Formats: sequence, structure tokens, C-alpha cells
Amino acid sequence: MAPLRALNLPILTRQVLQFLAANGILSVEDFLVHDIYTLAARTEHQTNSEVLKQAIAEILSFIDSQHSRWLNGAQLLENLQQTVHVLPTGCEGLDSLLGGGLLEGTLTELVGPSASGKTQICLRAASHIAYHSQAAVMYLDTCNSFSSKRIAQFLNVLAKSSIKSKDQQGNIERAMKGIFHYNVFDVYSMLDLLYQIESSMQTQGKNESSRVRLLIVDSVSSVITPILSGSNLQGHSLMISLGVVLKKLALEYSIAVLITNHIVVDKTGTSKPALGESWKSMPHVRLLLSRDPVSNICDMSLLKHTSMVCDQQASLSLNS
Repeated sequence: MAPLRALNLPILTRQVLQFLAANGILSVEDFLVHDIYTLAARTEHQTNSEVLKQAIAEILSFIDSQHSRWLNGAQLLENLQQTVHVLPTGCEGLDSLLGGGLLEGTLTELVGPSASGKTQICLRAASHIAYHSQAAVMYLDTCNSFSSKRIAQFLNVLAKSSIKSKDQQGNIERAMKGIFHYNVFDVYSMLDLLYQIESSMQTQGKNESSRVRLLIVDSVSSVITPILSGSNLQGHSLMISLGVVLKKLALEYSIAVLITNHIVVDKTGTSKPALGESWKSMPHVRLLLSRDPVSNICDMSLLKHTSMVCDQQASLSLNS
């Protein structure tokens, strides 16, 4: 996904880019999948409303002008397969639902109540990607849910099932060293750490041996919910900033970002993802999880995806 500033349009000033970022729009794809009418309506509350409306119109016009030829379905699929890199998580049901796994450059959100399997999936994905990609995984833990013992169990299973592996213990140790765990308990520490990660990536460049392929935040709602109270504008601003930084890291460094979010119940008794409508536009992919305590099966439903049909479902056993 190309960042918006790569369009090199004079209208894309710092103020325009900030407005778009505040609405979760950092890339061309973000812009195209966003509700343009809603976006235009939000400009009415800005002092530079006319400039923002003009910018939206020029972006649409420029993107439309780039459509030089029609492509058939086979050509579109080929282009997608050549440009998009997928990271299998090792969770068969999840990978099948997402067309192979987590997409690099995207923000994927797992939503579900407590004990629905969110952390289990994060730990398994971290293990699988660290073992098979031989690259770094960063795990930002906000509620003491990380388990090195569970990681080791997953890696042992992977090593035993790998036909090509001769040095099982060596591969396990390498993968363990490739998973970096951080405890983060407030949004300020979270933002500070993410900026440090970004600075480190700028220094490392595209060195494949040390490149971060997966960034996990488990859970994002644990650090944001405490600062969202009533009409607390600062809390809302910090939430948007966190979402923008996560999407920026995913987009600019081709990282798969995987986050978890809780379920809340509103005044009508309806269950819905935490953090409200403003956060809804942040993830590119959103999955709803539920767990059967008897069979220990995690059922997953695709709520949002930028390039796939939603409302598809799959299941995953949490016993393994």
C-alpha cells in the first residue's frame, strides 16, 4: 500500500495529511475504503474546511487518472499475489479465513471477550512466524498475558513437525531469541516504545536478518480505556495517535501488526468492540472471536477486511 504523501500532490500539505491521519487514513488504500461522504462531512468542523474538501476531490481525481487500462480478474489476482506478502500464523482456521495469514503492511485486530482465545492466537502467531521467517517478532504486553513457557511449547511442536529441520534445539533457541517481549502498562509508555521501534527500524534499514516482520499489541484496549472518560478530548487524541503510529509502522516498514481488543456492553445490552466508532476505522482487518468452554473451540467471524468478503467464519481448536 502506497502512503498518501507518495502521490506528490501540492494540495497534500502538513495540515491536510494531519486531518486524514486523524481519521485513520495514511495510505491510498485507506483513502479508497473510507466513506468519502463521512470524511467530507467531518471537514465542516475544521477551520480550513474548503481546503480539505478540495484536497479530497484532488486525491480522488488523481487516483482515477492513474487507471490507465482495464484489468481482468486473473490479472488483478496476479498483481495482488506479486505485491502482497502473507505471513502464515500456524492457526489453520485463521489462516484460511484470511486467505493465507496476516498481511504485511496491515493492522489486524482480534476482538473478543476475556478468555476467548485472543492471547493464544497471538502467542501461536509469534512462535510460528519467528520459527519460519527467521526474522524478529515484537510482543507488547499490556496485561501480563505473555507466556514464554507457552511459546516454548509451540516451538517444540513446530520443530518436531518440521521435516527439513535437523537441529531442532538450535532452531528453537534461534526463534526464542527472535521474539522480543515488552511490558507496557500505559498509553504514554506505549507511544514512547513505538517511537523507539520506529527509530530503530530507520537505522536498520531493510536488513532481512534483523527485520521485524510481526508486531503484536496484547491488548490495545487495556492502555486506552483508562484514558477515555466522558468528553476527555486528550484521551481521544492519544487513542487516535496510537492507531496512526501502528498503521504507519505497518505501512512504511511492511510489518504485519496484530492487536487485540475487548468487548464491551452498551446501555442497550448490545455487545460490541471497545474503543468506539473513532477506533473502528483504524484496523484494516477485524475479527470477532468467541469460545466454547466445553469443546475449547474458538469461533472466528470476519467483521472487516479491505479486500475480502466479510461475515465469513472459521473455527480453531485451542487445545493444541
